Amino acid sequence: MRRRRVVLGSVVSLLAGVLAGLSPAAAEPVAAEEFLWGVATSGYQSEGSPPDSNWHRYEQAGTSSIKDPYRDAVDFRHRYAEDISNAKALGVRVFRFGVEWARVEPREGVVDQTELAYYDDVVDRVLRAGMRPMITLDHWVYPGWVVDQGGWDSDETVEDWLTHARRVIERYRDKGVIWITVNEPTIYVQNEIGNGGLEAWQAPWMYSRLVTVHRRAYDLIHQLDPGALVSSNAAYLPGGIQAGLDVTFVDHVKDKLDFVGVDYYYGASLDNLSAVHGAGGEFWKIEPQPDGIYYVLRYYARKFPDLPLYVVENGMPTDNGQPRPDGYTRSDHLRDHVYWIQRAKADGIDVIGYNYWSITDNYEWGSYRPRFGLYTVDALTDPSLTRRPTDAVATYRSLIAAHGVPAGYLPVQPPAVCSLVDGLNSCLSPAPYPGPLTPLR
Repeated sequence: MRRRRVVLGSVVSLLAGVLAGLSPAAAEPVAAEEFLWGVATSGYQSEGSPPDSNWHRYEQAGTSSIKDPYRDAVDFRHRYAEDISNAKALGVRVFRFGVEWARVEPREGVVDQTELAYYDDVVDRVLRAGMRPMITLDHWVYPGWVVDQGGWDSDETVEDWLTHARRVIERYRDKGVIWITVNEPTIYVQNEIGNGGLEAWQAPWMYSRLVTVHRRAYDLIHQLDPGALVSSNAAYLPGGIQAGLDVTFVDHVKDKLDFVGVDYYYGASLDNLSAVHGAGGEFWKIEPQPDGIYYVLRYYARKFPDLPLYVVENGMPTDNGQPRPDGYTRSDHLRDHVYWIQRAKADGIDVIGYNYWSITDNYEWGSYRPRFGLYTVDALTDPSLTRRPTDAVATYRSLIAAHGVPAGYLPVQPPAVCSLVDGLNSCLSPAPYPGPLTPLR
């Protein structure tokens, strides 16, 4: 995830302008009726035992995004069996995680076989649990030795990144993996700028290199793992600005996508400008806008009519796990968003999957205060790092078993007044409400 201050500050300004004027067998293409329910996590945010990396250095230096010490995150590195078991019990079909370059290749040209064996076991356990691995090759983290050679301002990083990608792809091909090359490229670049890993004027070169590695990785995956599904997930920011963000990455790789991966967290409308709280990192103060996910899906369905869509991330933060003052629960949030995905399906939008972010609370890029987990973990105060189920665990299990919300369900959070998720388009052409629902099968 998540939207860092530098991004949300820009969103606020831009919004103001808008308002003013399987199985271990090889993967086959996913049929529309084979809906993929999933959960997600990422390497640095959850693993603990951090190797030298750009983000470990940011945390150690206490850069502007750092509010809490990293410690050992939620120790997925040693507790992954429990998290995978919990995911299996939900009934999900996809388990998303990352294979961390910094962990596998801690020094240039030195491959840590112990860490590869760890990822081997993660993949094996996911498969034995009846789920498909969704492997992220780059979730904003790269080794310290890459930092020393200039990070994404160096052409060397492109070839080094692809060497790591090839290693991972060759190791896990023919296992039904869904591949995510680069997580949220636009936010990746903004984070690097915000944390001092990149100067703002260098951003175009980082974007160009991310486009290059995605395009080459896409071809490499289809060479080594024929039939696999490959994409990158775009962070959707509201206010009619997404088209401008897509120009930096998605538009340059549209011919190298097997599905459109989208992440949706926050909306905007005439009656909901609470996204301004994101500029200060107080994400739990943002009022959820579930109908926004419908407009995100519609936006990309119109932009890429020949590609299916997959919600790679969606979730709700709470303030240190405390109930929201308005009484809106994680279960409400989950049901309401699933409702609007079913509405999208009913309107002919080809949505093939949904991942909940995240299976557990984790290190939200500098802070443990925003809690997104289906299972909550008190990373700063509980030495045992106990996974405690939230209300949404039972809710997600029942939604999966029933293929979504039942006919007649109406969201707890009603549609926004003049949604601006897709600019004026979502205001002037709102989804009929209530409307028909299509089960997610």
